[in-house]
Amino acid sequence: MSVPAALEIADVTVRFGGLVAVQDVHLHGPAGVITGLIGPNGAGKTTTFNACTGLVKPSTGTVTLDGKRLDGLTPSRRAQLGLGRTFQRIALWDTMTAAENVAMGLECRLAGRGPFGQLRAPHRERSQAVDAAREAMNRCGIADLADIPAGELSTGQRRLVELARAITGDFRFLLLDEPSSGLDERETEHFAELLHGVSRTHGIGILLVEHDMALVREVCSYIYCLDFGQLIYEGETAEALNSDVVRAAYLGAEEAEEGVVGAVGR
Repeated sequence: MSVPAALEIADVTVRFGGLVAVQDVHLHGPAGVITGLIGPNGAGKTTTFNACTGLVKPSTGTVTLDGKRLDGLTPSRRAQLGLGRTFQRIALWDTMTAAENVAMGLECRLAGRGPFGQLRAPHRERSQAVDAAREAMNRCGIADLADIPAGELSTGQRRLVELARAITGDFRFLLLDEPSSGLDERETEHFAELLHGVSRTHGIGILLVEHDMALVREVCSYIYCLDFGQLIYEGETAEALNSDVVRAAYLGAEEAEEGVVGAVGR
């Protein structure tokens, strides 16, 4: 891809004892573009995310953001430099309101502390976080949920709160781990529109791990496919989702040869 990268993963290998979870993975994540990272369960997608955010230390390879190497930096420092992350399991504080959860996105980055340490941030910074949270919730169409405790929200609403929190953080690049999990068809369509807005309007790069191939086809410009920790395919979205190699990784070689597209091809 010719677009300048915001996130660059170069020959990253992650080992857990004798287990090689990710091997020699490279990935180019342009600014203002949604890039897909797909593969069957256990392929190494979340481990790749963890290597980017500093939750695991690669055995070899480098991760850079806007040309700056992230090696050795803490997760909070990487966030301060502009790398945001959501998790496969929704991480909200149920007793806090939706607006308070969203505001945490910017407060965490401004304060550079853990999930509760940012509550000691200066008043001016907290005021900025409240304003940014309000704007992000408006953009995500959930302003009416502001005063509702997160624990009372539906799965779809919680996913939107999580996305609004990531937007509030004013990150340069976002790693989204299965963000459509639990959403119905209508909510997924709305979510796709939001992702397009985030990337195109604000120039934020997104690396999307997702099993909903309809969503991947809709929003991703380019796809990387992992299997057993190794990169087995990369290419433009349409070609990737119709590749026998990619389909075999999801469905098994025999079914792929028979032309069964299943969830990957739809």
